[in-house]
Amino acid sequence: MRLTVIGCSGSFPSATSPASCYMISATDLNGKTWRILVDMGNGALGVLQRHVKLEDIDAILISHLHPDHCIDLSGVHVAVKWDPRGWNKPPIPLYAPEGIHEYLLNTHGLTMETSMDTEFTFHEWQAEQPVNIGPFTVTPYDVIHPVVAPYALRIECDSDQGHTIIAYSGDTDSCPGLVKAAHQADLFLCEAAYQEGRDDHLRGIHLTGKRAAEAAKEAGARNLLLTHLPVWNNPETIRAEAETVYDGGIGIAEASATYVVHPRPQHIPAHTTTLKVIGKRL
Repeated sequence: MRLTVIGCSGSFPSATSPASCYMISATDLNGKTWRILVDMGNGALGVLQRHVKLEDIDAILISHLHPDHCIDLSGVHVAVKWDPRGWNKPPIPLYAPEGIHEYLLNTHGLTMETSMDTEFTFHEWQAEQPVNIGPFTVTPYDVIHPVVAPYALRIECDSDQGHTIIAYSGDTDSCPGLVKAAHQADLFLCEAAYQEGRDDHLRGIHLTGKRAAEAAKEAGARNLLLTHLPVWNNPETIRAEAETVYDGGIGIAEASATYVVHPRPQHIPAHTTTLKVIGKRL
């Protein structure tokens, strides 16, 4: 699998990155390349078009209904519905928490009578119920965040390169669902919006670098890629927190970087890193 970071800024776009949006791609056993998006935070839609044509997106997955993770779906609606050249593909499959259709309608002042069914095929997550999208199997897990039905996502892939697993935290504090989602993951893409010592009074909302690393260690994840850092976080401070408890590969997500995620060979220790940055488009 390949992970391209479209946006990774925490809570709102920074001067250099949109909010949360990630593209995962893989080639199936028949030679077809599939591309799925994970979250569509504010600012993501513009940068996304530097990397892929919108009609080449096979599905969109949303972790939870906060604007920094889903609001640019509103722009996707416009791109699909109002392009005068036409949209020559079926509606985009959209997997999200309950209430996603009403949420998007409200962003345009529309009602269910209007509907967005011509732009999206709506699917609502059911906790720990996997869905299949091409070579991907995606399983949502309940996590802790102050919004209705937040999820971490476990994305497994059987491709021409073997079986690989990417786990994505969404937004959460420490909880069992996070560890389940990241179990034996080849790459754990995990938020770290808070900082030890500064934000200790805030619980049930976000992780620190240390708490993200504790989850990665408990899950046996092979690589930890820290993301969702707001502009006031020093990335090296957050990385240093993670290094105190986790000895696998640790990185800080970078906007427009692409990471190759390889299967876990049988003969290497669980925490041996094979995370590789293969390029960054500016």
